[in-house]
Amino acid sequence: MRSFLTLLSVVTLAALTVGPVRAEDRPAAPRLPKAAAFTCKDVNGKVHKLSDYQGKWVVLEWVNYDCPYVKKHYHTGYKNMQGLQQTYTGKNVVWLSICSSAPGKQGHMTPEQGRRRLVQQGAKASALLLDPTGTVGMAYGAKTTPDMRVINPKGELVYRGAIDSVRGTDPRVIPQSTNYVRTVLDAVLAGRPAPYASKPPYGCSVKYAPRRR
Repeated sequence: MRSFLTLLSVVTLAALTVGPVRAEDRPAAPRLPKAAAFTCKDVNGKVHKLSDYQGKWVVLEWVNYDCPYVKKHYHTGYKNMQGLQQTYTGKNVVWLSICSSAPGKQGHMTPEQGRRRLVQQGAKASALLLDPTGTVGMAYGAKTTPDMRVINPKGELVYRGAIDSVRGTDPRVIPQSTNYVRTVLDAVLAGRPAPYASKPPYGCSVKYAPRRR
């Protein structure tokens, strides 16, 4: 009994000695990577810079309207991508679709073609940017269409990768999929941390211009 009381006293004394953990003693939150600065024109000739949107949440969506994986998410029966665009632009999120297809490659668009495709797709993005040199796409390491990025008001990259959890081109799987972009945006807009920072993207490869040797 005496040994037990002695042990209890030691534990109590240790607890009192340690005391509460001060905020300055807690480990710092991991630093988020800075989103790459860019300048790019949209289909109407307007110049967009990432710095224009400082203080706002920004979504980047790599798109190729001729890719079957993109068609899945723009399918008229589900309107998955259009619904996301409309929902979050309605919450003051800037949504920039980016086409990095090079001239002569699948999905490439002139400004006129881009304006027409926006109407045909029923897209609700803030703007469709044309990146025929692939400069913006390569700066962000965009690999597929779609490939998504979420950027916070400080210009930091919060999420990168797949739009959802079920790969494939069949739009009928959309209702059973976990939509990563929706999950991340709902969390961060409510003041909570993003539940994940990245997920492997899936889709068609981005149709970049051949690299010069």
